[in-house]
Amino acid sequence: MSESTETAVRGVDIAGPEDVPGIVLVHGSVFTRKMWAPQRRALSEEYRVVAPDMPGHGARGAEQFRFDPAVDLVGEAVDRAGGNAVVVGLSLGGYVATEYAARHPESVDGLVISGASANPVEKMELATRAVGGVSRLATRSDRVEGVVSRLAERWVQKRQLPPDIRAEIIDSGFYPRTFGDAGPYLAGRDFRATFADYPGPSLVLNGEKDAVMRKGQENHAAAARDARVEVLENAGHVCNLDRPRGYTSSLRRFEQRDVAGTR
Repeated sequence: MSESTETAVRGVDIAGPEDVPGIVLVHGSVFTRKMWAPQRRALSEEYRVVAPDMPGHGARGAEQFRFDPAVDLVGEAVDRAGGNAVVVGLSLGGYVATEYAARHPESVDGLVISGASANPVEKMELATRAVGGVSRLATRSDRVEGVVSRLAERWVQKRQLPPDIRAEIIDSGFYPRTFGDAGPYLAGRDFRATFADYPGPSLVLNGEKDAVMRKGQENHAAAARDARVEVLENAGHVCNLDRPRGYTSSLRRFEQRDVAGTR
């Protein structure tokens, strides 16, 4: 069965057959839906894979990031995946995915979050506000935004990815300004409690070198009703691109072992 992508849908990649389980992939800030290209390619023979752009990114780059519209876009992606899906989110996408799963548990077969297990309350709230504020001020400068975009491009070029996948990610562009725009929507929200509100199977999947997120991962998983932790060796915050095969294997294993039996 070959990969099939419906390019007619604005800001959404859709691949795979219609009569198979769905997986929705929610990207992090700065990147676009194309950051999931390795997983889309690897999983689309077995699953209906849907990856949307969030506000302020990619095809929605002219919009400003807003949290609730981002959550709504996840819902639209789940509908395109068949009405139910495993929802996967990385970094900002992990927080958005967590919120969607808590609001609509009946539509989420399983939840996977990466780089989103630090709870932005108390001291982390202050840090989140500070980092977001600095980012907003810095990226008002087109020059600074250009520098960050070039650094992101170089980072992607150094990943062990097929050349066409690297080109797909780079050609979709980078959106540094959204990092600062998202901060105020995260700061002060108790995402650990929200994560705990989702009753289905969950996976906290972090990179070994993502020190900030790993610090909170065990407490995050322990707060949930049915969650476990996996760590990808030699991977950082954007672990799906640092270890694309390992990340894909973790998603497939989670769907087959933790989710399939609950459908």
